Amino acid sequence: MTSAAPSGPSASYDPRPVRSAVVYNPARVDGLERRREAVDAALAAAGWPAPVWVETTPDDPGTGQARRAAAEGAELVFACGGDGTVRACVEGLAGGEASLAILPAGTGNLLATNLGVPDDPAAAVRLATEGGRRRIDVGEVDGQAFAVMAGMGFDAAMLDDAPSGVKRVLGPVAYVFSALRHLGGRHMHLRIELDGGPALERRARSVVVGNVGRLQAGVQLLADAEPDDGMLDVAVMTPRSLGHWVAMLWGVLRRRDHVDHFEVHRAAGVRVTADRENPRELDGDVIEPGRTLEVVLRPRALQLCVPRPEWSRDLAEGSERLER
Repeated sequence: MTSAAPSGPSASYDPRPVRSAVVYNPARVDGLERRREAVDAALAAAGWPAPVWVETTPDDPGTGQARRAAAEGAELVFACGGDGTVRACVEGLAGGEASLAILPAGTGNLLATNLGVPDDPAAAVRLATEGGRRRIDVGEVDGQAFAVMAGMGFDAAMLDDAPSGVKRVLGPVAYVFSALRHLGGRHMHLRIELDGGPALERRARSVVVGNVGRLQAGVQLLADAEPDDGMLDVAVMTPRSLGHWVAMLWGVLRRRDHVDHFEVHRAAGVRVTADRENPRELDGDVIEPGRTLEVVLRPRALQLCVPRPEWSRDLAEGSERLER
């Protein structure tokens, strides 16, 4: 590997051991040179050598690059991009000893939101070099890893219908317009199996299987979800009218104990079967539609860089300490 310049997809690797690498998506990272200077400077201030910079490609969004960096000796791999880049790096590092750090870019950054990773690249590097480490569970759907949430139905359709160009201009607001277009969509007839127990039959608009609980803007969808407890939280949303949607969203935002048209279950293994093919997503990344959403949990499979406990009472507030 070499740290002299950002590496393209055909770049050769210098055999010398490296301490860290940055896997970045050139299509999602604005101001790359400025960001690179900030990252390199923050690592140098912490006494670390400059990292290797490796591009993602259309054929490999980061999985192979992260796995190769760890195999070449990197103890720390930064994922620099949107949710898709982070998820690909999760897939590449799960089951190994290298730590994943996040340099938020792109639109969603759901895992960064849940961990309290600051947007400022220098502050994010300080978190990685001075902060703590936390081993978290990783979920799998069809052999593809995720660390935040898997979903089928309304949420995946909303994500699939938000154009990349609009997201770049409006950010998360783009999802609001997409959501409004899908409020009146068809219900799914679902069979939900939890840890092999008796199946639940539901007529629902969406089912979300969460490893953590926060969405953008700090919205707490799954209040009890913890990323290292060996359990998944399963939200089933059953609104049948606009009024139901409003009541459900209001209850979620107010963090009420009971929310109409919204039920949550907990299990270590989840299989959801629908009456037809539906859109599906992992960590905000749309995958192939399907009739099933079967989630297998890999307990404590990934080591993540997180704020130290004394920096914040809650992980999602950690960025306030780092940016001061």
